[in-house]
Amino acid sequence: MTHDIHIIGGGLAGSEAAWQLAEAGVRVKLSEMRGGGDMTPAHQTDGLAELVCSNSFRSDDAENNAVGLLHAEMRALDSIIMSEGDRHKVPAGSALAVDRDGFSAGVTARLATHPNITIVRERVDTLPGEGLAIVATGPLTAPGLATGIGAATGSDALAFFDAIAPIVHRDSIDMDTAWFQSRWNKGDGKDYINCPLDKDQYHAFVQALIDGEKTEFREWEKDTPYFEGCMPIEVMAERGPETLRFGPMKGVGLDDPRTGRWPYAVVQLRQDNASGTLWNIVGFQTKLKHAEQVRLFRTIPGLENAEFARLGGLHRNTFIRSPELLDPTLRLKSRPNIRFAGQITGCEGYVESASIGLLAGRFAAAELRGEVLPPPPVETALGALLHHITGAAEATTYQPMNVNFGLFPPIAGRTKKADRKKMYTDRARAALADWIAA
Repeated sequence: MTHDIHIIGGGLAGSEAAWQLAEAGVRVKLSEMRGGGDMTPAHQTDGLAELVCSNSFRSDDAENNAVGLLHAEMRALDSIIMSEGDRHKVPAGSALAVDRDGFSAGVTARLATHPNITIVRERVDTLPGEGLAIVATGPLTAPGLATGIGAATGSDALAFFDAIAPIVHRDSIDMDTAWFQSRWNKGDGKDYINCPLDKDQYHAFVQALIDGEKTEFREWEKDTPYFEGCMPIEVMAERGPETLRFGPMKGVGLDDPRTGRWPYAVVQLRQDNASGTLWNIVGFQTKLKHAEQVRLFRTIPGLENAEFARLGGLHRNTFIRSPELLDPTLRLKSRPNIRFAGQITGCEGYVESASIGLLAGRFAAAELRGEVLPPPPVETALGALLHHITGAAEATTYQPMNVNFGLFPPIAGRTKKADRKKMYTDRARAALADWIAA
């Protein structure tokens, strides 16, 4: 099949862009290097839209949460990522978490069988010289293509480190110590496994994190900053002894059935696959060496005999200075036949990455029809995130960002703090409906 547009990268953004274009009647060539003899430092399979870190799409509350609102907006625009996420949902309280293998397999199957999509397993080392293209190679872009992107943009790529949380076999968790409960009993009320720590256990664990043997950085990596939303747990521990108790190890809203009280601190695990045999340790991204992870995490009450399906890891993420380089429809200003989408643009998070792929696909489809699709209103989650990527005022200090209400235009007038989030989402729904109808 000849193609109308070439998408490079089969992650969440590239998969979403391919789906949006194909559903619009556009013939798509989707190039993905995994499965063609190449692999990234973080991926484990050749499946499209593989989830390499957590299996959570975060909050699904579209009334009071910015990422939940983004979920709703993507569903309204026929997102394949959201429809497969819903299809492969696993218990996670008020969050949307998925069976990572089933999710990836579902996306792969739907794209592979679509008559307008041709998937080619190949590594692309240069930017296309002509024809429309979308680069969605993510934060782990292959070196050859990264060099080509650097040459085309005329500026250095920025970079940060991202860390992966470990996964534990459910049958190796001691449920005489741990218990099922969601914080404040949200969702089904029993969507997390909780491992309690008393004061002495917590402080010993924090010190062990600080003292633990960690992955060494190469010389060229030493000044690369972490992304604040995916901070390794040992880096958080170094910020102060109480940091983790007010972060991923907070015990509030959880009642230890043995004491009837909130634990001093807690380690939570979230279901990672549909069968419930694998559970990931929430917020435990880490750069500890593998042997050190096994030793240290087995000191957590309830995980003394833990068997790990995957240990944590660390990888270097790169992204371009998008506000300087891209126009409002994600085209590279110096080479407008090329769009960028996903994490390489500097958004952070699974759904954020997919949402920018969704927009890139829709912008390209309109262009192929000889039309101009205006960006979604900044009052919407899609529009606010896009504006951050393409319109941030300080391009030189641009950093990856999850969608959040701080990116939205403020609500006019005096409002009660308790009502503000709902006002943001009500305004966004109305703005998106007008944009879709236009």
